[in-house]
Amino acid sequence: MPSITLFHTPPPETIKAQVQQMVIDYLTDVSQVAIAPSNPLYQLYQYGVGFEVHLYLQAMDGTRNLPVELIVALDEHDPETVLGFVLYQPVIDDAQACAVVYMAVRAAHRRQGIARSMLQQLTARYPHVELACTVNKVAYFEAMGLQVLAARGPQVLMNTRDYRTDGLLPVLDVAPIYSSLEVRQIHAYLLAQHGKKVMTEAEKKRDRHLDQLTYQARLFVDERLGG
Repeated sequence: MPSITLFHTPPPETIKAQVQQMVIDYLTDVSQVAIAPSNPLYQLYQYGVGFEVHLYLQAMDGTRNLPVELIVALDEHDPETVLGFVLYQPVIDDAQACAVVYMAVRAAHRRQGIARSMLQQLTARYPHVELACTVNKVAYFEAMGLQVLAARGPQVLMNTRDYRTDGLLPVLDVAPIYSSLEVRQIHAYLLAQHGKKVMTEAEKKRDRHLDQLTYQARLFVDERLGG
């Protein structure tokens, strides 16, 4: 079994790099946008979400007034290799609560209990855990003890309890990332590569997909909770 390790201060650079790379590699699974690799905008969101995670990891040094902690599963045969991670935020004014920001397990190591082990470590530290996922992952997290609370945009909000915490959860403002020079440069490159017509359709496809996910989440929660 992998070694489950908690970091409440910045982890080594090798671990940071692997966590960021996993988010980039599994963007469709971990991102709220859930954009497909076939969409020309995929590369832009890889940068955006990767940089977002970079900022969360930076915040672990305590200089941004943004509480962040990290749990990683390390390969027992190669302790420098990250097999999975949970990046989460402790809730201010509620010592028992936290919210999962991003979570992933390497594809080759899934269905081996790694996610369950990390969540067990997390709930031992914070019994009141909240996360959001797409409809197709609800059963997966229900099997780990979480329950459906509500629909939140394209995702379903889940919790280890049947209510949300009243504590404060500061959020990272990601808007500056997507208005940054780097993102504008990536967009300009994609525009030159694919053309305006293709990029416009890519944006429409992304929006239609988000609308569909939002509808699915709302319908699922209404049926589940009798709303």
